[in-house]
Amino acid sequence: QVHLAESGGGSVQPGGSLRLSCEVSGLPVGNYHLGWFRQAPGKDREFVGISSRPGANTYYAESVKGRFTVSRVNAKKMVYLQMNNLKPEDTAVYYCAASAAALSAIRRADMVRYWGQGTQVTVSS
Repeated sequence: QVHLAESGGGSVQPGGSLRLSCEVSGLPVGNYHLGWFRQAPGKDREFVGISSRPGANTYYAESVKGRFTVSRVNAKKMVYLQMNNLKPEDTAVYYCAASAAALSAIRRADMVRYWGQGTQVTVSS
């Protein structure tokens, strides 16, 4: 069965960095967009960044562009999120996601096929 397992979350100071990892099992990763969403308490789950199925192009939310980087290694069935210059507003549970949506819907949480269990990221002084 399909399983997405995130790791690497934790607590950091503003301006710090974290690298999240996601191991994907049970599906052909080359057929899916792979990336990350996040959810803060009391808020909807929001798009962070994703690597598309064709050509592994990357797409980012405006709030993280220039600070976060999504990468994938299909041979290892791994997806990563490098987060630099973290801000308090980045505090959330981060979810690994696999989507088979059309490219125009790649940022939509409701089009995600499979979710990881989530990992907490806390940014505070």
